[in-house]
Amino acid sequence: MNAQVKGQAWLLVVAVFIGVWLIRTGSEETTPPTPPPSEAFAAGPGPGSSLPPHQRQKSPGPQPATTATPLPPSTPVRLRIPALHVDTPLTDLALTPDGSLEVPPADNANLAGWYRDGPSPGTKGTAIVAGHVDNARGPAVFYALGSLRKGHRIEVTRQDGRTAEFTVDAVEVYTNENFPDRKVYGAADRAELRLITCGGGFSKRTGYQGNVVAYAHLTNTH
Repeated sequence: MNAQVKGQAWLLVVAVFIGVWLIRTGSEETTPPTPPPSEAFAAGPGPGSSLPPHQRQKSPGPQPATTATPLPPSTPVRLRIPALHVDTPLTDLALTPDGSLEVPPADNANLAGWYRDGPSPGTKGTAIVAGHVDNARGPAVFYALGSLRKGHRIEVTRQDGRTAEFTVDAVEVYTNENFPDRKVYGAADRAELRLITCGGGFSKRTGYQGNVVAYAHLTNTH
């Protein structure tokens, strides 16, 4: 998986590539799930969802009553997605000398990474968490990310002992050529979260052709 950074000091665009893994049952091949159009922003809000920052600027309106007050900064240590049975520790990710985002070790299937030079989950702004969809041995931590639905819950446990709870606003898939960097990584006026993994079709020559991105905003803390 590789994340290419453009422009600003922190992330603006990602292109994620790793080797393919297919579940084989006889002659049947199954690839990671792709989010349906009904889970995109264009399909309208789901339970607890709202527009992303760039759309709120164009069409201002009241924020959902469930939007929680952002927390002070604190390092995230664990992420859970109950609907997908995901429970993963988080490692820090930085930028490499060529401007790309470090990725979690590919040999650890159950490990996601947080971009440490961006906002921490629960604080004001857009926090970024990336994870592999698969590795050479099979599905990895974000294999089922495309199965997330609007209204699903994401929990991030932080070093300060607090848990930040996010509600999914949308799940979208993009090709590498049409990746909406500002929509995904743009600044937010509340606490938001993005989960990113490979997706968008697969080529044996170049790997995955795009990314699946889950958008969420902070709705509760405890």
